Amino acid sequence: MNFFIFHGTGGYPEENFFPWLKSELEKLGHQVIVPQLPGADKPDYDKWFNFLEKYEKDFGVDTVLIGHSLGGAVLLRELEKIPNKVKAAFIIAAPIGVSITKYYETDKPFIAHPFDWAKIKNNAEKFVVFHSDNDSFVQLINGQELAKNLGVELTFVPNAGHFNTSAGYTKFELLLEEIKKVI
Repeated sequence: MNFFIFHGTGGYPEENFFPWLKSELEKLGHQVIVPQLPGADKPDYDKWFNFLEKYEKDFGVDTVLIGHSLGGAVLLRELEKIPNKVKAAFIIAAPIGVSITKYYETDKPFIAHPFDWAKIKNNAEKFVVFHSDNDSFVQLINGQELAKNLGVELTFVPNAGHFNTSAGYTKFELLLEEIKKVI
């Protein structure tokens, strides 16, 4: 399997649970790519998606996409545009424009226009959405609405904050457990 992990605003491949998850998946024999999106502190819609085009040819039924924070919105936009269905999409604490987020002005180009939920749902065999009740960056209503729009149950994790290092997420065992169910 091929795995792609997308970080969010201000993110980088060595933060949060990404290195741990990459290592765990590689131990299982999978290829894992955690791209450094250009200008992460000031995300630029066109620059990010132009950068990701080189990976899109690798997205297919043997691909799992994982997006954290704004990376979750990036994942959704990728599913809108790719021609091939992927195996699964795991979306963690993603803004979808339902309520004002901490970095709304930064995130706005990615989330301001409506998502094509039918196209998104058609382009992944499985979705898992994680969100917490005490996320100071992205309110819970985003996760609830995202899960509803994808037709899945929200995987609610109490007191997990933004699932980042400051919330103690240098590992994310529940995510790995859910991934193992589809690989």
